[in-house]
Amino acid sequence: MLIGELSRRTGVNTHQLRYYEAQGLLEPARSPGGYREYSADAVGTVTRIRRMLKAGLSTQEIAFLMPCATGELPEFRPCPEVFDLLRSRLAGMEEHIEALTETCAALQDYITATERQPPYVP
Repeated sequence: MLIGELSRRTGVNTHQLRYYEAQGLLEPARSPGGYREYSADAVGTVTRIRRMLKAGLSTQEIAFLMPCATGELPEFRPCPEVFDLLRSRLAGMEEHIEALTETCAALQDYITATERQPPYVP
């Protein structure tokens, strides 16, 4: 299938599909006229890529994980490298969430303190 068809079937625009190709995540064949030709498996591959991106993984991390990915969820063959990467990514996200929670609390403190002040009259 051509890139436009893959785009229609996956809901991913052609610019993003070209980006995935540039990152080594998709490998289309080329027609004699130079057009990208994707196999039927490309739909599943794009679905896996999108789900991993939604999980907060970078395209570099996805490229590392793709050889171990199975199914459209995706699921991974269990190996230490996969666990290490996923656990590390999760730990980083948890640290980020904690920092954001602290930031939200500090902003709420400012709002609460400001609301207690009398209105400003110029």
